[in-house]
Amino acid sequence: MLDRLDPQHADALLALIKMYADDPRPAKIDLGVGVYRTDDGSTPVFSAIKSAEGQLLTEQKSKAYLGPEGDMGFVHALMPYIFGENATMHGRIQGMQTPGGTGAVRLALALAKQAGVKRVLMGVPSWPNHAQILADVGLEVATFQHASADGSADLDALRSALDGAGAGDAVLLHGCCHNPTGIDYTHDQWDEIASMLVSTGVLPLIDVAYQGLGQGMEEDVYGLRAVLKAVPEALIAYSCDKNFGLYRDRVGAFYVMAQKGDQLDTIMSNANALARANWSMPPDHGGAAVRTVLRDAGMTDEWRAELASMRDRMRDVRAKLAGAGNAGSLDLTSLGKGNGLFAVLPLDKQQIAALRRDHGVYMAGSGRINVAGLHSGNIDTFIAALSEVAN
Repeated sequence: MLDRLDPQHADALLALIKMYADDPRPAKIDLGVGVYRTDDGSTPVFSAIKSAEGQLLTEQKSKAYLGPEGDMGFVHALMPYIFGENATMHGRIQGMQTPGGTGAVRLALALAKQAGVKRVLMGVPSWPNHAQILADVGLEVATFQHASADGSADLDALRSALDGAGAGDAVLLHGCCHNPTGIDYTHDQWDEIASMLVSTGVLPLIDVAYQGLGQGMEEDVYGLRAVLKAVPEALIAYSCDKNFGLYRDRVGAFYVMAQKGDQLDTIMSNANALARANWSMPPDHGGAAVRTVLRDAGMTDEWRAELASMRDRMRDVRAKLAGAGNAGSLDLTSLGKGNGLFAVLPLDKQQIAALRRDHGVYMAGSGRINVAGLHSGNIDTFIAALSEVAN
């Protein structure tokens, strides 16, 4: 039976990691992998997380199963940061822990299909795993362009997609720090999106993977909260992997907002059944660490200060890129308006290959770069390399 399997293409980003590791040049630059890096190129453990882990080491009494819903203390501790002061929307929101934001997206799409969704509208480019999960779940995809050539979000394209949609459709939106473009909707655009969702009846699925890495903890969920104030129901996927630095611990949460609170038990029973069939129980450690941080005022302040320093560093990198103006034929000024880890440079495959071959600059074949891979010691070299290949 196994002879019937066809070979699958290797993940391009994993191949890029190996190429970078095999490159002996000391001045090589890694802009591929989507993790935060400090100015010295490291991806450290948050000191607040270290403190929480120390507390867990001394106080945790059991490693017994938590159940498919995971650590509900973790799930509830996050809610005020995501949804605001009325974190439950008058008892209409409930959630559960998932293995990373990826698990949350998978669970949201599987639940949407079970509820009758046939088609999902998705802006492109998007995080590549979005399309893979949609295909695996078996949902039809209708795409629209996310970004305009001027470096702003293309609201006209979303408006057109929603005009032809209705009941039985869902739309997948990035809550902030769009991956891969870094281009987000403005507050006014989010307000209009919320109105369009109400008038069309399209189910919103909002993927919040980078809260706190864009403009700030509150600012980065403006769009999510605007939508939730307007629509009767929504699905939310959330990741702590980036804003708590817990990449390998796979820390995520799935939330649902129902029309009425008395619907939540039925909805969550379906979500729990899907989770049980997919991963049975989520991993405990990272969620427990986040819960510990958020229940301690001192650790929370420490975490928020660390997150702010990350955000400020990436904004500094973007400002330096934008301040360079042009690099050859590339206009870098719009990069200063983007948010989060990522941006996309309009380079062709030959130019990307030349950057790798001649300058030791590694980026995804799409032109996506991780701006956190740039720092005071390599950003001028990177701009010079761009100027040479994009002449």
